[in-house]
Amino acid sequence: MAFSGFLPTGALLDSLIHISNEVSSMEKFPFVQVRNTSTMIRRIKLLSSLFEEIREMNTKIPPSSILCLTELFSVIQRVKVVIQGCRDGSCLWNLMQAEYISKQFYVLAKEMGRALDILPLSLLRITTDIREQVELLHKQAKRAELIIDSRELQRRDDLLRLMASNNEKNSKNKGFVDFDKVKDILSDIALRDPLDYEEEISKLEAEVQRQAGTGGLIVVSNINNLISLVSHAKSLIFSSNEEIEKVKGSSAQDSLTALRNFDISSSSQMILTNVPDEFRCPISLDLMRDPVIVSSGHTYDRTSIAQWINSGHHTCPKSGQRLIHMALIPNYALKSLVHQWCQENNIPLLEHPSSSSSELERSSSSSQRNSSENAIDHLSAAKAAVDAVKMTAEFLVGKLATGSSDIQRQAAYELRLLAKTGMDNRRIIAEAGAIPFLVTLLSSQDPKIQENAVTALLNLSIFDNNKILIMAAGAIEKIVDVLESGKTMEARENAAAAIFSLSMIDDCKVSIGAHPRAIAGLVRLLREGTSPGKRDAATALINLAVYNVNKASVVAAGAVPLLIDLLMDDKAGITDDALALLTLLLDSREGLEEISKSRVLVPLLVDLLRFGSLKGKENAITLLVGLCKDGGEEVAGRLLMNPRSIPSLQSLAADGSLRARRKADALLRLLNRCCSHSRNPVG
Repeated sequence: MAFSGFLPTGALLDSLIHISNEVSSMEKFPFVQVRNTSTMIRRIKLLSSLFEEIREMNTKIPPSSILCLTELFSVIQRVKVVIQGCRDGSCLWNLMQAEYISKQFYVLAKEMGRALDILPLSLLRITTDIREQVELLHKQAKRAELIIDSRELQRRDDLLRLMASNNEKNSKNKGFVDFDKVKDILSDIALRDPLDYEEEISKLEAEVQRQAGTGGLIVVSNINNLISLVSHAKSLIFSSNEEIEKVKGSSAQDSLTALRNFDISSSSQMILTNVPDEFRCPISLDLMRDPVIVSSGHTYDRTSIAQWINSGHHTCPKSGQRLIHMALIPNYALKSLVHQWCQENNIPLLEHPSSSSSELERSSSSSQRNSSENAIDHLSAAKAAVDAVKMTAEFLVGKLATGSSDIQRQAAYELRLLAKTGMDNRRIIAEAGAIPFLVTLLSSQDPKIQENAVTALLNLSIFDNNKILIMAAGAIEKIVDVLESGKTMEARENAAAAIFSLSMIDDCKVSIGAHPRAIAGLVRLLREGTSPGKRDAATALINLAVYNVNKASVVAAGAVPLLIDLLMDDKAGITDDALALLTLLLDSREGLEEISKSRVLVPLLVDLLRFGSLKGKENAITLLVGLCKDGGEEVAGRLLMNPRSIPSLQSLAADGSLRARRKADALLRLLNRCCSHSRNPVG
């Protein structure tokens, strides 16, 4: 099956190596964003080593690797554009956009991490050194934080503060711009001689042309004011003394007027920092107030993508695919979500003003104006990103159906990875028909095939509709088989996690609980599993025990004494889960009888009232109240004999959660009545 949506593997690797080397060999670093630029170049150098080694393998690579490499190519393309913009663009304008550009680097690092999520390193024949470097890079990219250079912010703030100060002076006719301070600030961003100033002015003028028609009137006005500032600073700093006096007299007022007109709050770099990533335009990284879809299926803010198209580009900025048409299709669903988010966060719902835009367009070139006016909204033909995942999924499902054991092992592993990242992927994999084949592979004698199959089903089950499809495929019988006697402990534990996920649906609680071996298998894993495995088993049992009929089965499987033992096992780390399950079982007759038999539970619960978590304390007091109501004076007497009981209950009644305080008060009253009866026996 050919992957028509991707470049051929050889061409893709060649392109990756070429663009990585282009980025890595950038000699002239920008004078802003130095730290972000150097960090990103270092990451791409590491990836370049990986690409070269994969090419030297000269063997077929897994389809999910092709998908990963395609995503990395898109990321590195955009990294190159951002770095070139910092290096070749206006230093002063980039300084004003410090947060905005830093956010671009941050988002690209995160996308790099997400692309590496689906890279099956274990299936690639690469050296240990490269593997370890890529694993480290993956971890670093996933943990990447937004880096904003405090020195750049200081320079920008100093300049803005200076501008605001001189604006105030000008309004009172008390002076003109302190160009010595301006000189120091501009010198810090490498503007040191007349040629530097001329070059900076040219770059700012070019930025005006780029922003015309899309950036907004205020943004263009701000850049023009910066041009005026730099021009006058150059005149004052580099003119002769005689000329200085002349320039001061003739241009200071103009310069101050420019500074006064600089609108700091409306500058395009000022972006909201708490906007969800899915609401940000991939180009501007700002909130998409008017989201539109291009022919590649990607969504952008209308003004940003219009600027991109108007400047002569005919490809999708995110995927690099050629746009088959230039129409911009409104994304009404996303727009509705954005407006709802804005209302919830008290953010003004500002649309792009048509009157201002048309006024600005009249001042731009005719080609830009015509291109904007001729944009027609209609339905998109396809979504390339979704199609790429769809082709990958269909290819892998075909390998599950007809491949050898080795191919099935690889395909199941890649589907496991692909299903780990995103609801769309889980839906697409299910639509490709993967679920019945994965269920069949649960019976495989190959440990890795079985482990990958059950984990892939676990990941797929996170999408609610897939839960129904998995149950309809008769998966529960085979998942229970893996739970009881899986080839690896990881397979058994992931089977328990799959049962937990499936049991989120009420009908599934009934079906799974009715299976004669499901609950017993979970209790067995609760006894034998690793700490994460015990937690998976406990949470699955909690879900099933919500349905009353299943409580008797959990008790009959021997869960109660095991749960009490786990309360004393610090290494297991599931105290809260064990308490929650015991609390559920207490509501059944069988559970109450079994719990009441324990002679060690009451003192354990008293200790947990003092040292447990907030939720643990609530469940501990619930258990004690329930036992006292049923066991009456016998349990109350054991509590009264424990010297820690009353202080612990009094502390909880004073400082616990509302629910815990109510129950602690009730138990203290009950104990008080027991004390009164014991002192005044009837008869």
